[in-house]
Amino acid sequence: MRGLGWCLVLFSFVAAGSAQETPTLAEILRLHVEALGGYKNLEAVHSMVERLEYREGSFVIPNAFIARMRPYYKTLADPKDLNVDINEGYDGSAWEYYKDPGVVIRTVGAAAAAGRHGTEIFDSLLDYEAAGTRIELGGLESFAGKPAYKLHVTLADGFEKDLFLDPKSYLIVGDRRSAPVHAFGADVRSENRIGDYRRVNGVLFPFQIVETEIATGKELNSNTVQSIEVNRPVDANFFEPPQFERTPLQRMLEQLYMERTDPVCVMWSYRQFRKAYPNVNTEAGVEFIGYQMAKMRDFNGAVELLSANAMDYPMSASAQFGLGRAYRAAGDVEHAREHFRKALEIDPHFKKANEGLEALR
Repeated sequence: MRGLGWCLVLFSFVAAGSAQETPTLAEILRLHVEALGGYKNLEAVHSMVERLEYREGSFVIPNAFIARMRPYYKTLADPKDLNVDINEGYDGSAWEYYKDPGVVIRTVGAAAAAGRHGTEIFDSLLDYEAAGTRIELGGLESFAGKPAYKLHVTLADGFEKDLFLDPKSYLIVGDRRSAPVHAFGADVRSENRIGDYRRVNGVLFPFQIVETEIATGKELNSNTVQSIEVNRPVDANFFEPPQFERTPLQRMLEQLYMERTDPVCVMWSYRQFRKAYPNVNTEAGVEFIGYQMAKMRDFNGAVELLSANAMDYPMSASAQFGLGRAYRAAGDVEHAREHFRKALEIDPHFKKANEGLEALR
């Protein structure tokens, strides 16, 4: 019955509009700009700061912060606040800050793509040609049980997504895309349901975004905007990663990450540091940075570094797990299984190692 109901809704919509010509892509984009507030008002917005509640399962950030500024700046928290556990931003390239162990890394690959795709103040439809974006009109489809115009969008870096516009308001009501939810996970097909538009300085902004997995209908996360401030005076330097005095260990960890494509350099730097600072415990920091190297798909350097870490800390279940995780990311299932088992031999109650082993069966 639900399928029949949608067919009737779509038939009614098409019949009602059959007397008028279907809008062209150019007309849809023009009406979209007008619906948001007009090109002049949109161009007048050069920066915005959002306060919002972010939910991901039981994890909640009640007063999250996102700042964006033209042409491509973004940060998820004040970079000067070193007490934030994790922060990420974009100042021309993507960066991530981790309070523990206290490092800043410049990301590439999927992590960098997620960072740069989130820098848009509005959406991918405005000035799309100048950005190197391609848009194709896909016609009328169902989104969240209602008819919507589907626009297939391909960004300049090759990333593809579908945007859905309400045929009456010409506002974006959702999008669909494929992207990994976790660092080493497969791509997940998901959709964002976008709504609760409110006017700020003459421009409509969505105040509610809920992402769900299409295959299961499971909610992945939600953003409920509490306030939006536009054109707050801010300098581009604000979006740079945190500046702080590094310890020798923190400097070494960042150096290993920068050298990640060359395993010989990685191991030389690691051994030199261990020799120079024999009393510094490097176990947790090296496991962390090896994980970050694997996230960037520099598997050879990650495996060599984490192998050394496991040898240097033979009684650490976590070091064995970290090495197993790198092998698993590299597609070496047998070695991953071997080191997950070694982690459980050291600590039979190590939950992550047990879960990793179960996932390989």
